[in-house]
Amino acid sequence: MAGKRKNNPAGSTNSYRGDVLRVLGALKVATTDQIQRIGAPHLTFRHADKETPSKQKQARTASHTGALSDMRKHGLSENGGSTETGDSLRSLTLKGLEAASYELRCPVAEMGSTARGAGSSGASHPMAVNETVIAMLRPKPNMAKLADDPAEVRAAAQAAVDASAGIGTIASYWTEVPLPATGTWNAPGKGGAQADLVLTAPQDRVPLLFIEVDNCHETAEELADKLEKYARFFRRKMKDTDGKERPMWRTRWTAPAGRIADVPHPPVLLVFNHIGERNPKRTIPRLQELTRHLWQGERQHGGHHLYDGKIPIVAVGLSNLRKHGPAGAVFARFGRDHPQPLLEAIGNPRREAADAREQDEARARQMEYKAQVQRAAQEQAAKKATEREARRPVCTGCGAKFTDARWEVAQETDWGTPKDSHPHLCDACKQRAVAAGGGQAAGKQEHQEPVRGGAEQQNFQREARRPVCTDCGATFTDERWKAIERVGWGASPEPRPSLCGDCDRRFVTDVQQAWPDEHRHQEQGQALPEQKAGGTWLSRFRR
Repeated sequence: MAGKRKNNPAGSTNSYRGDVLRVLGALKVATTDQIQRIGAPHLTFRHADKETPSKQKQARTASHTGALSDMRKHGLSENGGSTETGDSLRSLTLKGLEAASYELRCPVAEMGSTARGAGSSGASHPMAVNETVIAMLRPKPNMAKLADDPAEVRAAAQAAVDASAGIGTIASYWTEVPLPATGTWNAPGKGGAQADLVLTAPQDRVPLLFIEVDNCHETAEELADKLEKYARFFRRKMKDTDGKERPMWRTRWTAPAGRIADVPHPPVLLVFNHIGERNPKRTIPRLQELTRHLWQGERQHGGHHLYDGKIPIVAVGLSNLRKHGPAGAVFARFGRDHPQPLLEAIGNPRREAADAREQDEARARQMEYKAQVQRAAQEQAAKKATEREARRPVCTGCGAKFTDARWEVAQETDWGTPKDSHPHLCDACKQRAVAAGGGQAAGKQEHQEPVRGGAEQQNFQREARRPVCTDCGATFTDERWKAIERVGWGASPEPRPSLCGDCDRRFVTDVQQAWPDEHRHQEQGQALPEQKAGGTWLSRFRR
């Protein structure tokens, strides 16, 4: 404990010294009160029992005052004058900026310079910038650190916790950032601007926001000139590390690429702190007219605008920003007729709504198309089913329609041979026909459904193909079936292969009785003699 007191005589802790490094590393110059409100907001609600506000401030800033005293002993911080209200200004030395770079996880080269001389004129502008950061951050107290405090202290702190949230952390804000229109980042040339604040908080949907704070000392023309320098910087391009040419600001910061025909520049927020002689209510309308070519978008059929190559310019009063925070509808976007929350003001909600409607319409069209395809498929299936029912065979015996199973069995093979012995009869009529045919053909019994497999299966399949006489309906005997079978690819050797043996013999007998002479001539096998070369027929031409 004695060693700790020797190194830090004021008794500061690492936590409070870290608060000082982070706040002064980002803001460059601040009062102890501002450091405390950003770094340890829970202290704001303590010491409410002190007699005067000054004693309350002294009590709640005592810890950070001790931290600054110890850091000054180590050469990390220094006093830099005082504000118009008498508060001491604190800043970091070069050694302190190096230490702050570790706290903020930022390269030393990007930490900027010290703020020496900022307090020579009261530092009214840096104080307004710091108050803008506090209003944007809206630091929330840690309720766990107020567990032992009175109920009214916890209630006040809980009200702050329940209020609308801010944007980013102290590491999301950078002050006095050069925007070189010529030269480099480290050595800016003439004609460029210098942003009062640069906010990068993609976790809160603000990937990049430039903030200008005006104490109402500048005219509309002076502000317009500054915005022209912003536009010049945004248009400047340079080669990136991959050799491709990009806008210069994209080589340092990351922001969404946008979409085709709608790639605006980063937004600029104008914060008016009304302590000067200028009236913002008269300055802002004049500034809108002077910068119309920088922010005016192109109106689309859906009622929204596209801001390709334009700068979203938004204005707000510091008092409204303190009261309502970024979520309050107090931000006036140039070109719009009503105030909005910050995220809507720097964005394009009408275009997003139009895109959502377009996506919904496209989704509805796609669903309707799928429904049409489904209906067409159902209609086609119904049509095919109707056509199939129209082709369904009807039993020639009883007139009943075939079942699917019977239809399958009765269909012909690829070679046109029927699979079934009675393809025009249903199952019941076939059984009756087979029973009747069995009485006519002696020794023939109706074949039963065999057990699938082996010789019985082959015999069943053979019997299913046995021909039937087209005259009497009797099934062919094995001898008659063998006699009418085709030989190779030729025709059947029998002149009447569709008749059984008995019907074929009756047909021959009937022909003999009707044409006896013709039949006798065919039996004798008489034929015209073959003409020989040089015979009588050819000799006529030789005479």
